[in-house]
Amino acid sequence: MARKHLLSDLAGPRSHGGDADTSAQENITPQYAPRGAIGAVSRSIELLKSQSLTDLDPDLIDAPAVTDRLDEDGEQFEEFARNIRENGQQVPILVRPHPSIEGRYQIAYGRRRLRAVKAAGLQIKAAVRNMTDDELVLAQGQENSARQDLSFIERALYAAELEAKGFQRSVIMSALAVDKSNLSRLIQAATQLPTDIIRGIGAAPKTGRDRWGELAARLGDNGAVAKARVVVSDDEVKALPSDERFARVFEAVAPKKAKKEKVQAQVWQADDGVKAATFRQDKRTLTLMIDKKAAPEFGDYLLSVLPEIYASFKKTKQ
Repeated sequence: MARKHLLSDLAGPRSHGGDADTSAQENITPQYAPRGAIGAVSRSIELLKSQSLTDLDPDLIDAPAVTDRLDEDGEQFEEFARNIRENGQQVPILVRPHPSIEGRYQIAYGRRRLRAVKAAGLQIKAAVRNMTDDELVLAQGQENSARQDLSFIERALYAAELEAKGFQRSVIMSALAVDKSNLSRLIQAATQLPTDIIRGIGAAPKTGRDRWGELAARLGDNGAVAKARVVVSDDEVKALPSDERFARVFEAVAPKKAKKEKVQAQVWQADDGVKAATFRQDKRTLTLMIDKKAAPEFGDYLLSVLPEIYASFKKTKQ
């Protein structure tokens, strides 16, 4: 199939009695028309907005082989679900007939809407289109570019899982709108971290690549992965927003600071028996402490002759 026609089969006949349940984006006139696979998906989704929809039983809709988003923080989802209950579903989801189970469907995008509508005990408004695996992935990517961006770790995990499922890198790059080098970085970031720990932490939208990279390095220490799993399984931590869950794990696997060896102080005793000073030394410093009680004026005298002592020391080095 030629790439410019990649999603041409998504467009069905227009319905004159189209559903009014569309996004505000349909009133925006694009300044340019994207080309290639993403352009094809963009045009296809615009067509979906003008077509009639189908009410489906949410229990008949399954997740695709690879999902693009991690589970949302509880409070955020509850607010979204409340809005669905009070105002109804405003934007349809996109599904395809299940490729291997007759009578069931697979979602392309709208998992959060599906979850909220299912919780409300309602039927879900969906557009049903025949799509290949590649087309489904590209549809997810185009939808995400029009809505809230995936967090860094969501993009990384999605890219790694797509590649593990056998998708071509050209398809993954189009879905995530990244070039070859950035895709490699995303996949590397995800494969350096245990998937269960990523999912236990969640999307962490405020946490960028560098912090995830540092976490991967910390998890390389002995026992660190086990510590991280204990943290993400704690009920108190599970109730936190995902960025705070990340912070808890990050702190729990921080390398222990090496304890400085305490060097015992030694007493310096003069020929007359007076214990005038104590000193302590290591590889970097020599600390001399004058006992002003035992030798009241010795400290002042030592400071006054210190330049002379140092000059004499320099002569020994010549």
